[in-house]
Amino acid sequence: MTALSEALLRKCYANSPHPYRLYEERVTQLLTPDSVLLDAGCGRTVPVLRKYLGRARRLIGIELVSFSDVPPGIETYNADLSDMPLPDASVDLIMSRSVFEHLTDPAAVYKEFSRVLRPGGAVVFLTANMWDYGTLVARLVPNRFHSRIVKQVEGRAEEDTFPTAYRTNTRTDVEHLATSAGFTVENFEYLSQYPNYLMFNGALFFLGTCYEKLISRFEILRFLRGWIMVTLRKPGLSR
Repeated sequence: MTALSEALLRKCYANSPHPYRLYEERVTQLLTPDSVLLDAGCGRTVPVLRKYLGRARRLIGIELVSFSDVPPGIETYNADLSDMPLPDASVDLIMSRSVFEHLTDPAAVYKEFSRVLRPGGAVVFLTANMWDYGTLVARLVPNRFHSRIVKQVEGRAEEDTFPTAYRTNTRTDVEHLATSAGFTVENFEYLSQYPNYLMFNGALFFLGTCYEKLISRFEILRFLRGWIMVTLRKPGLSR
């Protein structure tokens, strides 16, 4: 991060909640002390799921990579999201952050989510918007280069960067996949954030900030915002 980028971030985004925070607030709204909460693609150290310790009856994390530093009270399974080792109708709420852009067979994942959810259960996911400029650029760059680029601009370890597919990252795709799996789309939102991919250059960060402020101000441009946050509901009465 350059000094100019840091100054602009403090000045322009001090009162703007990050999409991660809005996502966690949505999960909290749907969670009860008696809930079984599943984090689909929870990460090797379950960074989000651990925030809900003591706030749900049972916490479950599913991830492909090996786990490390998982606190007591969280069940973890290494499994594909399209084939989870969980009984039918055993989960009340599924959350998933920054995972859906990586799904190569989203139809199978939607169906598996529907299988493990109890009637009346919900899915909340946050993922990249297909029409965000960052996503459009990422689609042009071969996946084999993504890990090195992300390491340079975000500092994320290369082993924690995964190939992207962007097969459920538009409203049309979400609605089609949800309907096919028996879900209703309860909420669909476009969210903005600061231009994090441009923080390595102050001038680019300034231009990105101007763009983000523009699409945040006018609702007609909301489809260009960087994130989509979706709430799906499985029909039926919750227990």
